[in-house]
Order: sequence, then structure tokens, then C-alpha cells
Amino acid sequence: MSNSVTLKGETTFSVSGNRLSVGDKAPDVELVSGFGAKSNLLGDTSGKVRLISVVPSIDTGICDAQTRRMNEEASSLGDTAVVLTVSADLPMAQGRWCGAADVENVQMLSDPAASIFGPAYGTQIDDLYLDQRAIFIVDASDTVRYVEYVPEIAQHPDYDAALAALKTLL
Repeated sequence: MSNSVTLKGETTFSVSGNRLSVGDKAPDVELVSGFGAKSNLLGDTSGKVRLISVVPSIDTGICDAQTRRMNEEASSLGDTAVVLTVSADLPMAQGRWCGAADVENVQMLSDPAASIFGPAYGTQIDDLYLDQRAIFIVDASDTVRYVEYVPEIAQHPDYDAALAALKTLL
């Protein structure tokens, strides 16, 4: 299934992978969680509600702002929820950024070249080897309860809608 995303309304990029909808079973994929470390997206957070925040690259303005916002929100969610940020950045870059930004409440996961998470969640920007900006809420039984695929790379997601959906599951 092919979709697209724009960059500043001028350039259109093809996005591929399996788009998810509310009610779908979320796929569990193995991502990189640190230098030489792997993490199962759902298996390692079993029994929790997950907010999965997807950003193309942590070192860009909107991705930076989105991750900082999710970090701030994660601090008040308690033990029943977890916030995961997925990007194509290498774990060393994610770790450097988190240290510089004082981000401690989100778990950073690397999807190198958008080749694992991207196809499974329908966020793979084919020509850029990045993931499309998106937010998914997955409940404790691994069912997708909220989906937003942001159609413009330089656009913020609807934070309020995502957080409202998350809070109904807590």
C-alpha cells in the first residue's frame, strides 16, 4: 500500500508499508535501543498502554519539539503507560540528543533506514530512508486505539487528540 507525505508543501515523497487503523493488532518489531542492544516494541512493554511517537530525525526542529513534548507528558502518566519515540537516527545520536535535551521519560528506539518499523507501521518514506511523522496509541492488549499519520513532514501532530485518546485508556 503506497501513500505520500509532503515536505513544506513542495516535494512529495512516497510512503510505504502496512498502514494501521484503530482496532488493528499492532505488530511487534525488534528495534535498536542502544549500542548493540535490541528491544521488542511491544514485548518489552507488555501490559502497558503505549504512546508511540514517530519522528523522521531527532535533530530537526519539529522532531525535537515533538519529543520534548512527549517527554514532558510522560512524566505524569504513571506506571500503566510508556512513551516510546521511534526515529531512523542511530542510537548514539539519540543518546547524545537526549543527554543534551535532558530527556529522560521517553524510551528512544532506532529504526535504521526506516526498514523495520516503517514497513510494519506504514511510515517508511522510501526515498529518504526515514519514517513519516506519526503517533500511535496501543493498549495493553496490543490493539491500536489511536492513529495519526501526519501528511506534512514540517507539521506537528495533533498532540491534544493523541493525549486525550491515551488518557481514556489509563
